[in-house]
Order: sequence, then structure tokens, then C-alpha cells
Amino acid sequence: MPDDVHLITSLPALKKRALSMHKGDAGRIFCVAGSVGMVGAAALCSRAALRAGAGAVRTGMPWRLAAVVAGRDPNVMTTALPETEDGTISAMAPAKILKAAEGFHVMLLGPGISTNPQTVQAVKSLLPDVHMKLVIDADALNAIALDGCKCIKEIDRAHGLPILTPHPGEMKRLLGKEAPGDLKDDHDNRLKVAAKFAAKHKVVLVLKGHKTVVTDGRQAYINTSGNPGMAKAGMGDVLVGVIAALLAQGLPPFDAAQLGVYLHGLAGDMVRDRIGEVGVLAMDVIEQLPLAAHQHQSEQA
Repeated sequence: MPDDVHLITSLPALKKRALSMHKGDAGRIFCVAGSVGMVGAAALCSRAALRAGAGAVRTGMPWRLAAVVAGRDPNVMTTALPETEDGTISAMAPAKILKAAEGFHVMLLGPGISTNPQTVQAVKSLLPDVHMKLVIDADALNAIALDGCKCIKEIDRAHGLPILTPHPGEMKRLLGKEAPGDLKDDHDNRLKVAAKFAAKHKVVLVLKGHKTVVTDGRQAYINTSGNPGMAKAGMGDVLVGVIAALLAQGLPPFDAAQLGVYLHGLAGDMVRDRIGEVGVLAMDVIEQLPLAAHQHQSEQA
């Protein structure tokens, strides 16, 4: 543990809802997600956000995919975005994204969007103009890495620090030549690297993996929930949906990331306890999220 980083062990509360609450009070999330071959990423993060309590979710994706996601889940609103020949978000999309996201509280950017050069350009062009709470994941992180992390400086922090959610491979790409050795199993190194990056770039960093680290460079949380059954495609998409939902419900960025990581793992543990580790799917974890949240609320009462 770095000497100047305070370790947090207690979890934030998830408040019970007022009788007069409406969907706007629960938060509105605009997701930018999906590409040809990665429609599931958009569907998973969107549904996870709803199951974790967001009041409304709209997902922007390449136009040919919008009907597919809408057909999978009628609870999710969609926006068709300009696309490339390869079925990814084009460099012409940022203006439409910003227009469609007006009135929303959180933007979730990145699940399954690809690293098509036009999509990378779209991410770099979009980030400086996002004036809302922001969660950045997956290929949006890869786009930032390709830019040498320069565009992180241009992000508006008026609504709180942006939340970045890399797995170890994405973290190494963000670090570039500064990347150290083991970011998978060396837990002391994971914490040190994550805290240093978060402090330098003024972000909340979620370094995923066994004992996921959440840090803003001044404080850190090491997660205790979750199990090996969650080593399955789509789990990261679920996680960012949960974090975005908690952020939309008013939790500060560090608290939203911390509690999101915990509830995601707790839901996975509940699924494991019911069916075992081998067959756990990302959709199983999504459907368990309400019970995980309810259990946490009961324990905090």
C-alpha cells in the first residue's frame, strides 16, 4: 500500500427510494456501445444499468444494430448513429451523440465499439464535449491509449472525476512504455500502479481482476466479492452498467465505482451459490443484481 493512499474497507450505502420518486430521479444514462459482432456488449451494459436501478437508458450504436438491441430488450431506448462500412461508429457520430444525450446524467462510453480508426477518432473528438458524468470502458480506453492518454486532460470534470475501468491488458496499453510487469496477480503492484495513474490523470480508476482495485489516487478499495465463475465474456459490460447506474443515482464517482464493483461481485456469488461456478453467464449476474442490491440495503439498515 502506498504511504499516501488511504485504504477504504466500509461500503457506501444504497439509499431506499422515496415514494414520490420518478424515473428522472433514478438517473438517465446514455450508452455509446456496440459494433458488428459486438451487439451483446451494448445489450449487456444497457440491461445491467436498468437492473442496477437507473431510471432510463438510451443506447447509441451503429444504425444497422439499433433495431437488434431494441428487439432484444424493449426496456432500452436506442439511437442509430452514423456508421462505417465495417459496422462501427463513424467519425461523423459525435454531433449526433451529443444531441441525443441532452438531458441525460451519465454517459457510458466504450463497450464493444471496436478500434476502427474512424471510431477511435470519434472517441477523441467526443470526449472534450461531454459535459456530464462519464464512465469510460473497453475500446474507448484503447482509443485513449492510442492517443497517448492526451485526451484525458480535455475531459470536463465539473460533474466529478471520470471513471475508467480497464482490465490488466487495457491498463498496460494506457501506461504504454511505462507499463510494469505483472498487473494480474501481483496485488501490491496493481494497487501502486492504479493509484499512481489515478492521481496523475485525475480519474477514478477501476483496475479489474481478482481483488479489483478502485482508487482516485488518494483512497483505495480492494474488492472482496466475486468468484472464478465470473471469468466469462460480457462480465465487464455488466460491471460498467452497474457503475453507471449508481453514478446516475447520485453516488460520487469513487463511491459509485466501489459499490458497483462490490454489487457486481456479490450478484456473481449469489449465482454461483445457486448453480455452481462453471456455467455462470453475464446475463445470470444481471438478473441477480436486484437481489444483491436488496441484500446490501438490508445489511446497511
